[in-house]
Amino acid sequence: MSSKSSPPSNHEKSDQNNDWLLDKSLRPTLWDEYVGQENIKDNLKILIGAASQRKHPPEHLLFYGPPGLGKTTLAYLIAKQINTQIKVTSGPAIEKVGDLASILTNLSAGDILFIDEIHRLNKMIEEVLYPAMESGVLNIVIGKGPGARVIQLDLPPFTLIAATTRIALLSSPLRSRFSGGTFRLEFYQEKEIDQIIKRSAKILEVNIDEGGAREIARRSRFTPRIANQLLKRCRDYAQIKSKPVNTRIVREALSMLGIDELGLNTQDRKILEIIITNFHGGPVGLGTIATAIAEEDATVEEVNEPYLIQLGLLERTPRGRQVTKKAYQHLSYDYPKDSSA
Repeated sequence: MSSKSSPPSNHEKSDQNNDWLLDKSLRPTLWDEYVGQENIKDNLKILIGAASQRKHPPEHLLFYGPPGLGKTTLAYLIAKQINTQIKVTSGPAIEKVGDLASILTNLSAGDILFIDEIHRLNKMIEEVLYPAMESGVLNIVIGKGPGARVIQLDLPPFTLIAATTRIALLSSPLRSRFSGGTFRLEFYQEKEIDQIIKRSAKILEVNIDEGGAREIARRSRFTPRIANQLLKRCRDYAQIKSKPVNTRIVREALSMLGIDELGLNTQDRKILEIIITNFHGGPVGLGTIATAIAEEDATVEEVNEPYLIQLGLLERTPRGRQVTKKAYQHLSYDYPKDSSA
């Protein structure tokens, strides 16, 4: 008997497509559906409303903050509100000046160009982007040496919306050209995450009770993307167990995923435990921690540390990283009496 798996049936393909459409539908299309970031929403409503009255596209916008907080969602929401097309790309995807020229020359009047992770844009491409943002022209150099000439193409009026998780890596000239404003997205409150989970559960047709939604919200690292991911994994677990998505099922599912009651994953706990057991609670250098857990420095610093510090489980000192008394208590270790952490 052949061990080869059969190709997916039409019914299975339909289910996969439906899942993809459901995930896409989690993105809000109205301001009232977008939970949190109230100050940013208020500012954007004024900016968009004023631009619409002048019959101009909104000015260029820059969103920054940790991943998963809704930067891309805001870009789509703005496009929906002004009833225009949005063209989506990312900094690493624009490898050559010709790539950017192709994107810009294919825009229609009033379109939105969304560039994600714009801090990874090549510096030469940045130089071409400046006049496009500021004057609405595209300067293309044809030829090399003394015979080179510049062709200037007029671009239709458009709005550039950019997103980045590392605004410090953006050059000052590029940041200054976002005349519409630069907005930092903040982490969400637990009650806001709870609202997001309930809305997503309704769209995904997941019957979740108050306790289950609250339990996911507590462990979502104050991030909507993670909350939606955890909701779907709890849905899968409940489906296999033929149980409703309640508090007990959520706890079982998240325990299986290695996510504890504070939202720490296995890697987070491993970092804290290594510092406690191998380095007497710290201080210890970032490179040493990364080597001890066989991970890259950047991953520890950018993925794990921010949440641990936010919860007050880890501190950065001039001499290195040091765990706090709260971390000892959470991991059930005895806190050393002679420690000043």
